[in-house]
Amino acid sequence: MPIDLKHYPASDFFDEMLVRSNRARSHTKGMVRLLRSLDDKELAARQASAELAIKEMGITFSVYSEDEGTIDRVWPFDIVPRILAIREWSRIEAGLIQRVNALNQFIDDIYHDQRIIAEGVLPPEVLAKSKNFRPQCVGVNTPFGVWAHVCGSDLVRDRDGEIYVLEDNLRVPSGVSYMLENRQVTKQVFPELFERYAPLPVDTYAAQLYAVLAQLSPRRTSRPEVVVLTPGIYNSAYFEHAYLAQEMGCELVEGRDLFVQDDCVYMHTVSGSQRVDVIYRRIDDDFMDPEAFRADSMLGVHGLLRAWKAGNVGLANAPGAGVADDKVIYAFVPDFIRFYLDEEPLIPNVPTYRCLFEDECEYVLANLDKLVVKPANESGGYGMLMGETASSAERERFAGLIRSNPRNYIAQPTLGLSTVPTVVGHNLEPRHVDLRPFILSGQSTRVTTGGLTRVALRRGSLVVNSSQGGGSKDTWVVDTEGA
Repeated sequence: MPIDLKHYPASDFFDEMLVRSNRARSHTKGMVRLLRSLDDKELAARQASAELAIKEMGITFSVYSEDEGTIDRVWPFDIVPRILAIREWSRIEAGLIQRVNALNQFIDDIYHDQRIIAEGVLPPEVLAKSKNFRPQCVGVNTPFGVWAHVCGSDLVRDRDGEIYVLEDNLRVPSGVSYMLENRQVTKQVFPELFERYAPLPVDTYAAQLYAVLAQLSPRRTSRPEVVVLTPGIYNSAYFEHAYLAQEMGCELVEGRDLFVQDDCVYMHTVSGSQRVDVIYRRIDDDFMDPEAFRADSMLGVHGLLRAWKAGNVGLANAPGAGVADDKVIYAFVPDFIRFYLDEEPLIPNVPTYRCLFEDECEYVLANLDKLVVKPANESGGYGMLMGETASSAERERFAGLIRSNPRNYIAQPTLGLSTVPTVVGHNLEPRHVDLRPFILSGQSTRVTTGGLTRVALRRGSLVVNSSQGGGSKDTWVVDTEGA
C-alpha cells in the first residue's frame, strides 16, 4: 500500500517535516512527495538496504555491559533525513560561532586573570568545585587564544518551534564520523533526491579539521606531522578515531606509540623515531599524561603536558578545556556572551535552575516531579532524574543528592523535543530528535553544515543517545527555492 502521510500521527510536538495538518513544510515538499510515491514494501526495502550498507561498511559503536564487557553494535540509522532551511541554519550558525567564541574566551580567562570571577559574573565556588579545572594549565597561552578547537553543541527544538542549546561538549566531542557516513548511506538510498535538493555538503569536514590542527604546529612546514591519539580498540568511539585518521591521512596512535624526549614528542616508526607536531587527542585529561595527571594511567604519554607547555607540540582540544564542559558552567554561558562579547545570545539556553543558589534549589526540590535533574559532569544520558516518570523513591534519593552537593546539579523543565518521520516496520511514525553540529576553531571559526541528528527510536522516548537505544539520521541544510 502507498505511504499515507494523511494518517501520520498528529501530536503536540513540533514536527520538522510536517505541519499540524500533515502538509509538508515549504522546504520539505520534495521529500514528502517522494515518501508519498513509495509503497510500504519499498520503504521497508530502502531501510533494509541502508542497514545492510552500514553493516558492510563496518560502521559500529561500542557499549559497555557489566555482564558482557565491551560489545560492538552496528550503528542504528533511519533513512528519512531531517531537513533544515538555509535561512534558519544561517541563524543557528551565527549563534554557534558566537557561543564558541565566548566559551574560548572564558576558558582563556579562567587560566589567566579570572576577570569573570573578579567582576562577579561567575560565583567563585563554581570554579573551586570544578571537576575539570586543571591547575597545571594556569598561565598557558594557546595559539589564537583557542582551547576548544572541536566543539559539539547539542541543540533541541521545543514545542514552541524555537531552537535552544541543551549542552556543550568541549572535552572529546564525538559523533562527526557518523554524520559523514550517514550522508554516504543516504546518497545510496535516495539518489534521486540529491538532484532535486542538493543539500549543502559535509564531506569537507576532514580537510577542515586537518587545516585547524595544522595551524597548531610549532614548526613551520607545509605538511605538519599530525596524529590521532586513541585510548584503543575498546573505546566506544574507536571507529571514529580510525575513520578520522584515515580521512585526514594521519597516523592513528596509542600512548605506547609516542614518547617525549627533550620536551618534544616523537613517534615510533619502522624507520626510527619521527617528530610529532600536533596531536588530536581523544583521551580525557586524566589519562593523557601520567606525569601530570593520573600516575596509574596506561593510556597516555609520559611528559606530554610538559612538551605542550614548552610550545613543542600542539594539542587539540587543549588540556583544561573541559572546565567549560560542565552543566553548571553551561547555565552561565549566556552571561559569558554578554560579558566577553557585549552581545545578546543568538541561541538561548534551555531554562535552567542552578541548585547552588538557595532559592533555585528550593524550587527544584519542591518540583522534582516536573523537572529533569542533571549532574554536572555525566554524559550519555546517564545519572539523570526524569522527574515525570521517576518513582517517589527515586525522587527522594535525588533530593538527598542535591542537598548534599547542590553545586553538582542543575534542573530543567521536561522538553517536548521536535519529531521527524521515522521508519517503523512498513510505516512512518514520529520520533524525537536533537542535533549536534560541530564547530571548528583555529584562526577562524566555522560550523559544519547540519551536524549529527540523533533520534530516539523507541516510541515516546526522549533519550536519543545511541548507548540507550537511540540512532541517527542524515541532516540536510537546503535552499528552500531549490526544493
